[in-house]
Amino acid sequence: MSQTLTEGARKGTVDGSSTPSSKRWWILSIIGIAQLMVVLDATIVNIALPSAQADLGFSDGNRQWIVTAYSLAFASLLLLGGRIADLFGRKPAFLIGIAGFAGASVLGGASTSFGMLVTARALQGVFGALLAPAALSLLNTTFTDAKERAKAFSVYGAIAGAGGAVGLLLGGVLTDALDWRWTLFVNLVFAVVAFAGGWVLLSNHRDAANSKLDLPGTLLVSSGLFALVYGFSNAETHDWSSPLTWGFLIAGGVLLSAFAWWQTRAEHPLLPMRVLLDRNRAASFVTVLITGAGMFGVFLFLTYYLQLNLGFSPTKTGVAFLPMMAALMVMAQVSTTVLVPRIGPKVVIPAGFAIAVGGMAWLTGIGVASDFSTAVLPPLLLIGAGLGIVMPPAMSLATSGIAAEDAGVASATVNTMQQVGGSIGTALLNTLAASAATSYLAGKDATSKLVQAQATIESYTTAFWWSAGFFAAGAVIAFLLYRRGTLEADPDAVRAVHM
Repeated sequence: MSQTLTEGARKGTVDGSSTPSSKRWWILSIIGIAQLMVVLDATIVNIALPSAQADLGFSDGNRQWIVTAYSLAFASLLLLGGRIADLFGRKPAFLIGIAGFAGASVLGGASTSFGMLVTARALQGVFGALLAPAALSLLNTTFTDAKERAKAFSVYGAIAGAGGAVGLLLGGVLTDALDWRWTLFVNLVFAVVAFAGGWVLLSNHRDAANSKLDLPGTLLVSSGLFALVYGFSNAETHDWSSPLTWGFLIAGGVLLSAFAWWQTRAEHPLLPMRVLLDRNRAASFVTVLITGAGMFGVFLFLTYYLQLNLGFSPTKTGVAFLPMMAALMVMAQVSTTVLVPRIGPKVVIPAGFAIAVGGMAWLTGIGVASDFSTAVLPPLLLIGAGLGIVMPPAMSLATSGIAAEDAGVASATVNTMQQVGGSIGTALLNTLAASAATSYLAGKDATSKLVQAQATIESYTTAFWWSAGFFAAGAVIAFLLYRRGTLEADPDAVRAVHM
């Protein structure tokens, strides 16, 4: 059974031109560089935090805000950023996003106080929320041939999946060799290349120029996402029973419910329901959300284990993730260009999740003195392969067949799902890991270094088991939601190339 592009995909995509641009592979390069810059900043600063804290003198309690300020601004403004790209053009959104992100990075690298650094990180999130959906929607409207689109999204999805590991590696190298400030200054290198390429290669097109910005919807969804992410962030530093946790989570749920209600009545909705109601697209959004939540268990807790238990340096820790990145990139190509076109997502994506489950379960076998080559490397390769099978096809299917005027907001929804998933994973896994360590220490000599070390192992393995659970749930949900069969484009639906 084949799935054709929906009528909504045809609408707004036909302009009589279906000739691919000769510049499309160069455009993919600059989009990839811009996306890498945004994804890197989710993890590159993490390794540098101890050095930054020593330099600027802020407390352990304030340390989380260096990460949270970025995620709060980024997650809460993504849908607005995507709609701005649709309304005013993807080229200006892309270029302004890059320039602003670079400027905020310079401000952060030059910080002389905690407040200045937090402000810079929040500004990075603001401009990242404009840049990320513009980049993905440019990719969606540039590559229209099914085979070329698969290749393009395999590259993009590999960057999205492996970018966190690249950030750990680059952050470690820069912190060890230079200074923590270079984890922010390095963005200038990416920004200059991407800005110059975008200025030369892209031309502007406003697919939703006749629409207006949905201000009530913008206010509802931005405040709702802010409350949701802030509530989960507070779960790390406060108890789940704290009003700062459950109060904001409830407020976020109410505001997002009100947003969904308003979108069915608004004349120019920020997130048209047609974007969400396609079954494969909805399945892809959920897949990205779950992957974002589960990946946190790999990156953060394995980083802790390698550095605190096995004694790896920041640079060596980053290098340890390279095999996982390689497996992810290889399987990204295989899944998007071979497996999904031949078998379909209903089988391939659950299979990828299942492989990741096996890798996470294997990783729970680590001990205080485990050997990296036997206890960590093999499961890391499995996890990378599984995520490579899942992430790129899901991102491609989440924006496949979308009407041109909705490309920006659909792309923003993908990024929002990944960001919110990461926030949920951060809060849940941190809390569960801390509880596991506390439970292990009960009734034991907490002053013993061996007992303390084993308590950390208990916390890591608990997080890994829960990540495996996330991936297992993802396999079931993906199998139930995705349509059967392969996906074929309707030959009558001519799609335009807007750059």
